[in-house]
Amino acid sequence: MPREYTPRSRPVSRTPRTGVAPVPEQPPGPDAAPAPAVPPTVTPAAGTLARSAAQAAGRLLTRPPVGLGDVVPAPASVRPQPAADFVLPADAAVRVSADADAREVAGHLAELLRPATGYPLPVADLPPAPGPLQLTLSAAAPRGPAATVSGDAEGYRLDVDPDAVRITAGTATGLFHGVQTLRQLLPVAVESRTPVAQRWVVPGGTIVDRPRFPYRGAMLDVARHFFGVEDVCRVIDHLARYKLNHLHLHLTDDQGWRIAVDSWPRLATVGGRTAVGGGPGGWYTAADYRRIVAYAARRHVTVVPEVDLPGHTNAALVAYPELAPGRVAPPPYTGTEVGFSYVDPTDERTYDFVADVLGEVAALTPGPWLHIGGDEAYKVKGAAYTGFVERTQRIVAGLGRTVVGWHQIAPAGQVDGRVLQWWGTDGDDPTVAEAVRRGARVILSPGNHAYLDMKYAPDTPIGHDWAGLIDVHRAYHWDPATHLTGVPAEAVLGVEAPLWTESVTSLAEIEFLFFPRLPALAEVAWSAPSTRSWTGFRERLAGHGPRWRTAGIAFHPSPEIPWPTAPAGPHLPDAAGTHRNPAPDQPAPGRDTTTPATR
Repeated sequence: MPREYTPRSRPVSRTPRTGVAPVPEQPPGPDAAPAPAVPPTVTPAAGTLARSAAQAAGRLLTRPPVGLGDVVPAPASVRPQPAADFVLPADAAVRVSADADAREVAGHLAELLRPATGYPLPVADLPPAPGPLQLTLSAAAPRGPAATVSGDAEGYRLDVDPDAVRITAGTATGLFHGVQTLRQLLPVAVESRTPVAQRWVVPGGTIVDRPRFPYRGAMLDVARHFFGVEDVCRVIDHLARYKLNHLHLHLTDDQGWRIAVDSWPRLATVGGRTAVGGGPGGWYTAADYRRIVAYAARRHVTVVPEVDLPGHTNAALVAYPELAPGRVAPPPYTGTEVGFSYVDPTDERTYDFVADVLGEVAALTPGPWLHIGGDEAYKVKGAAYTGFVERTQRIVAGLGRTVVGWHQIAPAGQVDGRVLQWWGTDGDDPTVAEAVRRGARVILSPGNHAYLDMKYAPDTPIGHDWAGLIDVHRAYHWDPATHLTGVPAEAVLGVEAPLWTESVTSLAEIEFLFFPRLPALAEVAWSAPSTRSWTGFRERLAGHGPRWRTAGIAFHPSPEIPWPTAPAGPHLPDAAGTHRNPAPDQPAPGRDTTTPATR
């Protein structure tokens, strides 16, 4: 088996302490956009050579290396036609319905395929002539197995025959999900950023697919350790690859405040200077944050911003002591304990602060959600706590947004559409069940199944274990519809996989904890129970290891998965941003990863 990834002892970051260095409009990564006709890394001569080599390879290969059912998450319906394989020709074009959003998806498909194939792959409207790659927006969602109503908006149909690949959907989002499926059906070499001599075969047949739950997401904690725009965009690429449609950004905590607020400028310039362990801080300017939101939108991912209140606020209190009880500035905090800080719920200035901050964040975020945190405010008790939450909920509602909060806000009064994010471990929470009976909905993030900062095994070099060890099987083996006692399936909005970063300091470490558990949780959220099995999943997932390696994605080579090869280890980014392969006998440097008391 491949060796485990050993994280470095110090953060690898090119982000300055104050703000984020400018990045290109399309950050580098597995989905970075090359030029319209020929990618920057492919000269015309190289593209011609790749096409010639692929044609020669086509005379030697007769079967596709991927099966129609080898898709993660598992599709709703798969009907293979072994005699109907499609081979992408060098002169292929992507034909698309005359719709701006659909055309953007077509451009995304072309951008995915150009680097490895070396083909120009122009994008053109469907009429007057059909093409070998066709994306069509239909008046209604494709017919297939029953699913949630919102699943219709994200469903798609993919038909493959010797003449063409056709993706049909009722929305551009459905088309985009179909493109991600097509990506997985192409050979592993499609993940290469340079031309590859390859016969580009897609297995024949039909897939009809749609999600089980409308909310499928992951959370990245950028407060304990800060991650720049490029890293966040790479995370968005990973979510989109597996049809996850929400990125929850934990923007504020005791250790750092990560978003600029014009009306309270010291939140960023003072509160943003610190991080766990005394490392460099950083924050997003409004332009940085807009870039993240726009990048996510092009990949049909909605950003969910979290401003954690009334606790987890030490960084804010360092910047503005007048918000603290007693109006005394606390010292900056770079440890990992929780529950000690809070804004004063009895002071009217606190609510001016809350309204200003949430108003500015809402103005930067086009999505429907505002996450107000609400967890581990141990020093704000009883009526003081519920009163603060209820007033904050009204502020959010006044901004035209839907309240999301950690499940500790459940005792507060209900507002329309309120969503509780449950991170418990025992599956029984009467307070949450009662809030659901009053109209709340639930996002499930069970700490012992979905928390990606938990270790895989006792010897995993980073992460925590307060919720137990989470191997791939444990991440996969649960059902959101029946997991929480007293919460019916219709109240479950979806699933989110949080990654807290007390012990995580680099993109490679994020990826190591994401993969292979993120695809497991994506299948939990997307696929119907009838299509899911651990045996089938581990076999399908095994083929993704070579894809991650080709794409330069770090991952944990779990012994639970029958990987097809056993090289020295996953490719890991070095300090210069390039990729390397660790030597088979490379020692494992140690690093103290203090575990927080709870979350």
